[in-house]
Amino acid sequence: MAIRVRLAVLLAERDMKSKDLARQVGITEANLSLLKQGKVKGIRFETLERICRHLDCQPGDLLRYEEDPP
Repeated sequence: MAIRVRLAVLLAERDMKSKDLARQVGITEANLSLLKQGKVKGIRFETLERICRHLDCQPGDLLRYEEDPP
């Protein structure tokens, strides 16, 4: 998939643990882990909004489009 999730990068930049963000956002650590690995097919805007609020970022900071090599 050409959409890359940069959640791990943002967590590292903010020195925040996944479990803390999951608790603040109101999702399970397992679901946050799947999102962090890019193994989800979608994300609710409500969840995206809460992640952005707690990481003080924009949705574009979390998601990147990178073309897959041919």
